[in-house]
Amino acid sequence: MKRFIATILVLLSAFALVAQKAPSKADKPLTQLPYTPSLDVKAMDRSVEPCADFYQYSCGNWMVMNPIPPDQASWSVYGKVGDDNAHYLWGILEEAAKPSAGRTKAQAEIGDYFASCMNEDAIDKLGAAPIEPLLKKIDAMKSSGELAMMLAEAKRDSSPYYFGTNWLFRSGSTQDLADASKVIAEIDSGGLGLPDRDYYTKTDEKSKAIREKYANHVAAMFELLGEEKAAAAEDAKTVLTIETALAETSLTRVEKRDPHNLDHKMTLAELAKITPSFDWPHYFSILGLPKVGSLNVAQPKFFAAVETEIKNVPLAEWKTYLRWHAVHAHAQYLSSKFVAEDFNFYRKTLRGVMEMPPRWKTCVRLVDHDLADALGQEFVRRTFTAQTRQKTIEMTVQIEKAMAQEIASLDWMTDATKKHALEKLHAIANKVGYPEKWRDYSSVHLKPQDFYGNVARSAAWASDRDFEKIGKPVNREEWFLSAPTVNAWYNAQLNDINFPAGVLQPPLYDPKMDDAPNYGNTGSTIGHELTHAFDDEGRQFDAAGNLKDWWTSDDVKAFEERIQCIRDQYAQYTIIDDIKINSKLTSGEDVADLGGTLLAYVAWKEETESGDLKPVDGLTPDQRFFIGFAQWACTNERPENARMNAVTNSHSPAKYRINGIVSNLPQFQKAFQCADDKAMVRKKICKVW
Repeated sequence: MKRFIATILVLLSAFALVAQKAPSKADKPLTQLPYTPSLDVKAMDRSVEPCADFYQYSCGNWMVMNPIPPDQASWSVYGKVGDDNAHYLWGILEEAAKPSAGRTKAQAEIGDYFASCMNEDAIDKLGAAPIEPLLKKIDAMKSSGELAMMLAEAKRDSSPYYFGTNWLFRSGSTQDLADASKVIAEIDSGGLGLPDRDYYTKTDEKSKAIREKYANHVAAMFELLGEEKAAAAEDAKTVLTIETALAETSLTRVEKRDPHNLDHKMTLAELAKITPSFDWPHYFSILGLPKVGSLNVAQPKFFAAVETEIKNVPLAEWKTYLRWHAVHAHAQYLSSKFVAEDFNFYRKTLRGVMEMPPRWKTCVRLVDHDLADALGQEFVRRTFTAQTRQKTIEMTVQIEKAMAQEIASLDWMTDATKKHALEKLHAIANKVGYPEKWRDYSSVHLKPQDFYGNVARSAAWASDRDFEKIGKPVNREEWFLSAPTVNAWYNAQLNDINFPAGVLQPPLYDPKMDDAPNYGNTGSTIGHELTHAFDDEGRQFDAAGNLKDWWTSDDVKAFEERIQCIRDQYAQYTIIDDIKINSKLTSGEDVADLGGTLLAYVAWKEETESGDLKPVDGLTPDQRFFIGFAQWACTNERPENARMNAVTNSHSPAKYRINGIVSNLPQFQKAFQCADDKAMVRKKICKVW
């Protein structure tokens, strides 16, 4: 499960915690979500030939009319829907924050948390006081043998939302890769303050400059804790040295795409042989697991490096490293000086964001994370209709039917593998809108005047809940992101596809619009997530979610040949400057984009086969399908953010998620009557599913 969550969080940069500034007069809560059609002709640039650059044709005016707000790293249709949802949640929370006898339990929970977060004066008066007990514990350490105790206590006290909250390494529950019905413990690499291990290992000038700025940021944080400038600079060097050693032995993102590289089940005794200097029994006991029979050690080489570091790094330097991660993990919950410094590096330097967003956004997103189901209930009750849910389910069933037809018709797959593929397809669970059972937060003990305490108690509750799953059967009904989230996902071990209510709002899904753009937009998203079950990573799991090879060797070879076609295509696209797409990282998403769009088109044609379809706004039904598909991706992005995504994001840039797909679809070429020599027509068409 943690592998899945790490992937999903990469996609949620719009939901990242950010700092605050005073809201403008125009910045007000919404009492009703705004409406934009799923095909917006005003967003198009009809001066561009669709066969030359379909993305620009579909989104050109949108990009002109929607410059990036100063508090954003990028601005997209998805980001705008997320921002609208956040404004709407703001209104819900302001209402819930007013004490009244009529508040429901869920409203009281989210209202009290929100009120405590918005009390900036009280938070500023505390300064760094909330983490002083933790800093004193670190200072009181007598030996590196106490690392297990410190890390376990810190994990329970740090919100898992932001970078660096899994100090030194990550731990938690996960489904057993060999038996997806079971939940086991897992440990994985971690301990880095920069977004990815490549930030420490790349030797180009931009990477060196980022590391220098990171060291300056670490030093600035130490100064806020009271250190002298020279001492803070030396301590920053210590942090960078330790983190670099950890990064050098961590797997790359491409390597982690192969689940076999992360499958290393061990007993605690076997783990102790790798890291004998770390007291694993004590660590897990503090986290509520006094007896651990076996666990998955995702990256054994990393933990061998941890052992080397424990042996060789002096205690004083370990204390420096832990002090950094203490302030780093909690900076968002401290006074404005810490919040501003955190923003200056992680949002301004790394992503190019110009201004700090208003405080209410921070608080809305914190509530959305820590009390997801309590807030989600309110969002669903007010915005999500039974009709939208039912229509989405019907679209999903139709697209699954199209997938079954595609599998049956494949000329490169043997009947034996087709049989297993269809078994997996028919076993996929469809989760739409919201969970069937909402979580209960009664035991968190939220207080309207105790912001840091609310964060800490929420984090401890989440940690306890996570570790309590270990040793029990997997809960296949669980949702991992909130109902208002503007995203969708496939979970290979649960073998389910998920579409929260937040992503089923206009213009992504438009109940006022006809099927053509809705199938192009939401339909292609459904097909995208469905195709993930059969991409280079998902295909390695069977119908029950087990990591199991159900392919013949000839079928594997044929699949790899077809997916390599896509990798070769996308490796030619430039992200920014001379940086090309790392198509080995993005190939799973690229395959899902291609397969998902085709499946949505097939399902739409099946749905409307007997209908009398007429042009609208001078656009044929097929053209409107493809424009609806393209307009979900309309995006503007800052250069800094593009560079960061080139390293960390498994998705290709928006432009290529459209042009790269339609150029492989003869249905598009026919819809727009594109000549064979046009840019949107590839001579060598790639097709997997």
